[in-house]
Amino acid sequence: MDSRALSLLLSPEGWTLLNQLPPYEEQTALKLAEGLRARGVDPDLVSAALTQSRLRARAQEKFGQFASELLFTQAGLEQATRLPVAARHAQRYADAGATLVADLGCGLGADALAMAGLGLRVLAIELDEQTAALATVNLRAFETAQVRLADALQVDLAAEGVDAVFADPARRTRSGSRVFDPRAYSPDLDTLLALRERVPNLGLKVGPGVPYHALPSETQAQWVSVDGAVVEAGLWFGDLAPEGSGRSALLLTDDGAHHLSWSGDADAPAGQAPTGRLGRYVYEPDGAVIRAGLVARLCEQTGGTLLDPSIAYISTDTPVQTPMATGFRVLDTFDFGLKRLRAYLRERNVGRVEIKKRGTAVVPDQLRQQLALKGENAATIILTRLRGKQSVLVVERL
Repeated sequence: MDSRALSLLLSPEGWTLLNQLPPYEEQTALKLAEGLRARGVDPDLVSAALTQSRLRARAQEKFGQFASELLFTQAGLEQATRLPVAARHAQRYADAGATLVADLGCGLGADALAMAGLGLRVLAIELDEQTAALATVNLRAFETAQVRLADALQVDLAAEGVDAVFADPARRTRSGSRVFDPRAYSPDLDTLLALRERVPNLGLKVGPGVPYHALPSETQAQWVSVDGAVVEAGLWFGDLAPEGSGRSALLLTDDGAHHLSWSGDADAPAGQAPTGRLGRYVYEPDGAVIRAGLVARLCEQTGGTLLDPSIAYISTDTPVQTPMATGFRVLDTFDFGLKRLRAYLRERNVGRVEIKKRGTAVVPDQLRQQLALKGENAATIILTRLRGKQSVLVVERL
């Protein structure tokens, strides 16, 4: 969105048009645009309004009903914190007694929005002029939130009275591809970690793939998943980490929040869980548990063992209730072979198959095409290694 488009969108006419548009549908957008232009609406305004309508529709996954009140850019939406996760961030700052939080590189203001919603004072700093303008709009309802156009690293935090910092560094290149090396973040991770010398209460949002060796020993590193999808890792210091140093997994699901943790040096290697034979049940740990290196911890809790030392499938002989993993009852197992698997499923009139896999190079979509199933029944299979062999587990969800 260029400056003219933004200006048109923020005009009374533009704001009214945006909020009167019907729910966005790709198949009707072109016809709607043609109709608006035929009525004499500025084509640039039509384009800007429909773009925002489309982004708002996509943003509902992260922001729910609040998406209809916010403005977005494509890049900003991709990096923005989901509202339930931002609320967790905000609660940390409130529990730590923060009086003024500096949100460095605030983007579209998702985290600042959640903090201000809890009554926290927030100084939201953003270097990109257009993004700062959108953040100002998004935070318009909160008197305790101020957006400032500035280089976050050049702001005198002490002079501002800041007693806590949150930072979400950019993790995409200009072409839009993801950045996985913390040294290539903008700002880079080491530069942000140095802020602890000025403000000990520091929180950083990093990519879920951050390697343990890149973490300081003394931090609470937490991986977060929402409805089974790993969305971020967070590094917490000072009063923001009352649980002390270590690694943890936070799972946010429809039935609440679930937590698994381990205390120690955050940069330590993941613990090794014991291996054993295939039992009557198999459990697939949530991705946040795996990323946090807590599979061994989950084995302790469930009394299970791994099927293979390098594969995160846990097996038990008795069913276990845990929110940290998806459970399956094992119905059958055999060595993997395309002909054998196809014959097995066709004999059982299977036409729809859910394919889960770890420790194998098989591509589920390709395998599904190769199986060419046409039956009426459904099945779930797990492709993995057993006793060093590529194997098939036929399972049903618990």
